[in-house]
Amino acid sequence: MVEVKKTRTPIAPTEGYVRKPDGTLEITVIVPWNEAKKAQEEIETDLVKHVKIAGFRPGAAPKNVAKARLNPELVKEEVLKKVVGKAYNDALTKHDLKPLITPHVHIEVFTEGTDIVFTAETCEEPQIELGNYKEEIKKVTAKSKIIIPGKEEKTPGDSIDEILDVALKTAKITVPNVLTENESGRLLTQLLEELKKLGLTLDQYLSSRNITPEKLKEEYNSKAENDLKLEFFLRKVADEEKITVEKEDIEKALASIENPKEREEIMKNPYLVASIIRQQKTVSFLSEL
Repeated sequence: MVEVKKTRTPIAPTEGYVRKPDGTLEITVIVPWNEAKKAQEEIETDLVKHVKIAGFRPGAAPKNVAKARLNPELVKEEVLKKVVGKAYNDALTKHDLKPLITPHVHIEVFTEGTDIVFTAETCEEPQIELGNYKEEIKKVTAKSKIIIPGKEEKTPGDSIDEILDVALKTAKITVPNVLTENESGRLLTQLLEELKKLGLTLDQYLSSRNITPEKLKEEYNSKAENDLKLEFFLRKVADEEKITVEKEDIEKALASIENPKEREEIMKNPYLVASIIRQQKTVSFLSEL
């Protein structure tokens, strides 16, 4: 008796997006072959102008001869650059998505005569529930308050770290994995640059701490997640409490920078300065509860 095996028909990809439990967005985009072909033809037309063939001036050789000299991988790369970015932005508009970071793009399919299929991983700002953070923080600050007739003062014992730790434990914040990995990668790159300046290798650093690369990555993932939770928490509190930054706040902060070159460099990004000042104001607000 001959056993007949049923073959499963491959499921054709469909456009759309999936929001994972952690908030990561996985967007599937399909670029029809006719669009990809049009882009390819435009790119080839431009590239053949620069092909050098003996006996012909650049761009004067027969197109089919010049085209045969083109690097197929280069053409493919240029086509992807031309169509993927636009298709991704169109998908964001179509689904009304507002991503926080540049996506991690994976090309699923791209061969001659087929549609371009790719997935893009990104995320939007996470949903945050602050909870009863004010009540919990007051439990911490109350311990260090001294009651004097007609006056209430705080001792220097208040710990900002303790206040923020309590606040974060009260709030509910789920940071998308793709965002944590993005921030962790940035921190690790920063570490490698610092080690390079010190004349050290990553292996030497790991050896000095007696840890493995996996352990280092785990540490930085944890740090990235905590940093992001704190950033989103402070932003949410600032929004709810209407904590703002005035022009005078920025001018005062810049005036406190003694190094002219450093001040000039920081002035190039006033948004970053305002963001830092707003965070500081929010932390001060929390410590005064």
